[in-house]
Amino acid sequence: MEITFVLMAFGLGMAAASVNLPPLVGYLTAGFALHGLGYENTGAIDLLADLGVLLLLFGIGLKLRLRTLARPEVWAGASIHMIVTTAILGGVLLAMGAAGLPMVAGITVRQAAVLGFAFSFSSTVFAVKALEERNEVASLPGRIAIGILIVQDLLAVLFLALWVDEPPTWWAIPVVAGLIALRPVLGWIFDRVGHGELLVLFGFSLAIGVGLGAFDEVGLKPDLGALLAGLALANHRRASELSDRLLSIKDLLLIGFFLSIGLGGVPRPMAAAVAAALVVLVPLKATGFLLLLTRFRLRSSTAWHSSVTLATYSEFGLIVTAVGVDRGLVDQQWAATMAVAVAMSFLLAAPLNTARHQVYHRWSTAIGRLERHPPQPDDRIIEPTGARILVFGMGRTGTGAYDELVKRRGEVVLGVDRNDTVIDQNRVAGRRMLRGDSLDRDFWDRLRLHPEIQMVVLATGDHTASLETVRRVRDIRPDILIAAGALYQDEVWELRSLGVDVARNLYDEAGRGLADDACDLLTATEESGGR
Repeated sequence: MEITFVLMAFGLGMAAASVNLPPLVGYLTAGFALHGLGYENTGAIDLLADLGVLLLLFGIGLKLRLRTLARPEVWAGASIHMIVTTAILGGVLLAMGAAGLPMVAGITVRQAAVLGFAFSFSSTVFAVKALEERNEVASLPGRIAIGILIVQDLLAVLFLALWVDEPPTWWAIPVVAGLIALRPVLGWIFDRVGHGELLVLFGFSLAIGVGLGAFDEVGLKPDLGALLAGLALANHRRASELSDRLLSIKDLLLIGFFLSIGLGGVPRPMAAAVAAALVVLVPLKATGFLLLLTRFRLRSSTAWHSSVTLATYSEFGLIVTAVGVDRGLVDQQWAATMAVAVAMSFLLAAPLNTARHQVYHRWSTAIGRLERHPPQPDDRIIEPTGARILVFGMGRTGTGAYDELVKRRGEVVLGVDRNDTVIDQNRVAGRRMLRGDSLDRDFWDRLRLHPEIQMVVLATGDHTASLETVRRVRDIRPDILIAAGALYQDEVWELRSLGVDVARNLYDEAGRGLADDACDLLTATEESGGR
């Protein structure tokens, strides 16, 4: 039976992806279709759903960065928006109930609050996918959107942790304290599990062992345990590697969750109508984010791009609604309603995300009136004052080029990188640094390439980023000299075809340098009479 579920999920997931929708839209549809064909939920699907949610929360814990969450526009913006959205959507449901609409008639304030809370979330899955496709995860709008999503997810976990049938046992205190105390031990193990299957098994064991094992045993929510287990390793240097390795497994297991929602029941016509009515409010949800983020002195373009990314309902709303169904708070039809609303919000958000630059350009004057001045320091126009040479990519090659240029040309060099850790390390070493991603359109919109800037050096190690930088620089300042490194000869030829003044194969240059040093050593040895 489960084989049929998998095949149906694959087919409809692929169909959704073919029209630029998240595959989970297809998974939800597969669940409804299977239910319509007479299939019911199984223990195996429920187990996959539980494991997928635990890995999702473990991954969120791994990505938690207090510096991002501490931004007022992130924690305050997310909290205010969630409170207001819960109140508005809960009020809409109460009004629909007062009007005597079927399914909503007789809804209580408590039920409306739970459902309004469920509808207040934005989709982490959709947002991260959209940002990754545009290579804007590291951009300011992307970081703000992800920060808001993490705050929302934390509030969801808090809701799940508090909504328990019985209070936790007194053993909960030593279990939580023990997890905190074991952080150095976990870090020591993390350093020694390598990069293969043991790394994946380590993360999986930690998420499931702490969540389903320790926390569930003492009466705490497994979801909270998985989140805290991830948080315990969030500052480890390999946290992002573990998160990336678990991503595919988590996505695969979450298919069980989306299938289980659909298998719970096909929405009645009234449930589908209620979902459609709530989807009409999604643009107001995005407008709320736009108003809030501009109040925190973000530029209108930054606020716009973050808000469009958040213009959906969420898979976490499905989780909250499922808990409400399990606790007898709301009818099963509300889980189906939420599933339809989530899928329909993706249908609305996908074309909006694709056309967001064109839409902003058309309405920039009106949206620009929302700005407050002065803008935040990291959202201002970038003025590379005093720089004559920009070095993009401050890894080993970039820092070597930077230091050599400083020796020959003086303190007129400015390094550019998108990684906060790399930026901090270079600043500690005394290098002038600028945060920027050459694939981020917002960065180029803010950067001012003044006539004083004579040269751009590309040492990113990412050929796509190098090509985009060349195109952007040539569009803005065709006269700037460009020097670039590449890993392969065909990449060197492509860079030269775009007008790069100097393009070098880094492997060839390294080989020549090594050969030069080897010959110098051999000559010195021969002149000294050998060893």
